[in-house]
Order: sequence, then C-alpha cells, then structure tokens
Amino acid sequence: MLKLFRYLKPFRLFVIGVLVFVFLQTLSDLYLPTLMADIVDKGVSQGDKSYIWKIGGFMLLVAAGGGICSVLASYFSSKSAMGFGRDVRSKVFKHVENFSLQEFDKIGTASLITRTTNDITQVQQVLIMILRMMITAPMMCIGGIIMAISKDAKLSLVFVVVIPVLAGAIFLVVRKGIPLFKAMQVKIDKLNLVLREGLTGIRVIRSFDRISHESKKFDAANADLTDTAVRVNKIMAVLMPLMMHFFVGQRWHHIEHFIYTDRRCLRARNHNQHHRHHE
Repeated sequence: MLKLFRYLKPFRLFVIGVLVFVFLQTLSDLYLPTLMADIVDKGVSQGDKSYIWKIGGFMLLVAAGGGICSVLASYFSSKSAMGFGRDVRSKVFKHVENFSLQEFDKIGTASLITRTTNDITQVQQVLIMILRMMITAPMMCIGGIIMAISKDAKLSLVFVVVIPVLAGAIFLVVRKGIPLFKAMQVKIDKLNLVLREGLTGIRVIRSFDRISHESKKFDAANADLTDTAVRVNKIMAVLMPLMMHFFVGQRWHHIEHFIYTDRRCLRARNHNQHHRHHE
C-alpha cells in the first residue's frame, strides 16, 4: 500500500486540502462542547438570556463552518481517491498487457480481472478512509484528551483504563476478520472464474445441455462467497457497538461525577448559609 502512495503525487494539492479542512473540522467539533459549557455556566445558571443568544448564534456559525469543512474534505478526498484509482488501474492494465501466455496461465485470467477491478476499488475505499477517518481520529483523540485534562485532570484518568481496553478489543476483532478478508479474495477469484467459464463456453454448455450444472456451480461459488462476506461483516459490525459502549460508559461516569460534585457544592453552600444565619 505504501508503494502505491507515489501515485498520489499529482493530487498532492487535494491531499493538503483534505488535511487542512479535516483539521478545521476537528477544531470545530472540539470547540462546540466548550461553548455549550459556557452557555450552561454563565448563561443558564445566571439567567442571562442575551449571553445565551450570543453564544448560541456563535455555536451555529462554528457548526456551519465545520459542516462546510467536512463537505470540502469529503470532496477533495474522493477526488484524490478516484484519480489515484484511475492511474493505478491504467498502470496495472498496461503491465498485464506485457505478460506472456505462460504468466497468464500461471496467474489466471479471473484473478487478473479481480486485481484490475475489485481490488483497486477496495484500495480506493481504503484511501478515502485514510484521508478522512484515520486523520480525523488521532486529531480528535489527542485534542479531546488535552481538553478533558484541562477541564478536570482527575476525571480524565478514566482514559487510562478505557483506551487500552478499547484498543485490545479492536485488535481482537481485526485479527479475527483479516483471515476472512483474505479468504474472500480467493472466493471472488473463483466466482469470476466460474462466471467467465460460463460466458466463454456458452455454446459448448448449450450443446451438451449442461446449463443446470453450470447454474448450480455458480450458485455454490456465490453462496460460499456470500457466507464468508456475511461472517466478515458480522465480525466488523461488533466494532461500532463496542466503541459506543465504552463511549456511553465514559459519559455516564462523567455525569455521575458532576452530579456528585454539584451535590457536594450545594451541601457546602447550605452549610455556610446556615452557619452565617446562626452568627
């Protein structure tokens, strides 16, 4: 994959644009909770409606700016990935044209078709994910940890437990899914081979009345691929609920902490008022 990145050189301006807009979007996402906290602390608690309207309007501007940056980042990442796929597909096709008959027989026509079409499409999708998610995630993670520590360092110790556990869970899911992804590549080649044999030998198949046999052969290859794909997607589908579980648990811990803190502050305030009343 790293060797293929040299084909991104013609699109380096788009890649730089993605980095810039993703960074601005991340700043927007991280800044919104701070503004919301200011509304609650300074506006709602003090009953200052003008401050609420002022900061609320500013929040709308920040959210709109973040949305625009997100759209532009998606556009530039898609533009880069599609151009990258076009160039790689062209290079692969030209390289395959230079193969000898022995190399064609060794690799297989069905496998070459898969390499030129499906595999390059998958690389395009991975590149889009790299330009969007794999750049956004570290920025959000580092920025979120810094802001959490700046707000409450003691409460932020929950990250020390959550992050290693979450990383271990993701590692186990990915470790179980990668062998199935490799098996899918082999089964896609097999499905292409069966389909190609049916198309190129259609006259022979009809002459010897082997249509039902070829249909069963294709259904078996298709069912095998479908079963593997379903298993892979079931495994990978565990990731999002798992991450949301840790996220909600962390939020619940924060809410309990703030409720406990507020109650403690309220008791201290009532105690001081009661003491002053007796004096």
